[in-house]
Amino acid sequence: MDNRPIGIFDSGIGGLTVLKELMEQFPNEKLIYFGDTARIPYGTKSKEAVIKYSFQCIRFLLSKNVKTIIIACNTASAVALEPALKEFDLPILGVVKSGSKAAVKETQNDKIGVIGTTGTINSYAYQREIRTISPSAEVIGQACPLFVQIVEDGWEDTEVAKLTAEKYLIDMKEHDVDTLVLGCTHYPILRYTLKKVLGEEVKLINPAYETAKESLELLTERKLLTESSDIHEVEFYVSDDAEKFRRIGGNMLNRNIKSVKKIEIEGL
Repeated sequence: MDNRPIGIFDSGIGGLTVLKELMEQFPNEKLIYFGDTARIPYGTKSKEAVIKYSFQCIRFLLSKNVKTIIIACNTASAVALEPALKEFDLPILGVVKSGSKAAVKETQNDKIGVIGTTGTINSYAYQREIRTISPSAEVIGQACPLFVQIVEDGWEDTEVAKLTAEKYLIDMKEHDVDTLVLGCTHYPILRYTLKKVLGEEVKLINPAYETAKESLELLTERKLLTESSDIHEVEFYVSDDAEKFRRIGGNMLNRNIKSVKKIEIEGL
């Protein structure tokens, strides 16, 4: 048993969808969340920048004596997970592999769609991972950068969101995908709008849920679960605009966030 906390980081608030799943599956674990809000979004940054930022986030969480780290950002998972596993000596999980496994398991016609930020789609991380698991799979990737702002503005159930989704998802419908990976941590919040556009028969894969499930398996296997029966408050840290994060993050989690601390990340 290990009572140290689990660390989670994202480029901003989108990773709270991963945190929410972790809170449900790990009710007794200490959780520390860092949102790199000063440098959001990672999806438009270079590979070198994403790796640099991710390593700084990891070093910050290591300063909190975490036992494992979850990269709750699709772009960072796509670009920085493998370098991070070589650089740091602790278990690190990303959302890409978990989401890919679930998509291959669910598809019936081997036609899988992936939507994400420009950085995630251009990295081909999901495409490579899915085809590694299932070489026969046809993977259609589509960058949907406007979705992030739509979610952060609270417009996920509006006509604006529906029209945007219809534009972005034309190729998905033409290729008859039966499974769609929500390859950005903001996107599960759009699931009802996406269902309206694609139809109820298309399965939506939420990598946040799949990553939380895989984290439980990993911690159980390595005997890293806490022995505590206490319920802990999540510790929240950001690199900029703590009040905005507290407000928007509370809406995403459907609970009050009591405290968010701003920290200096650049020097790490």
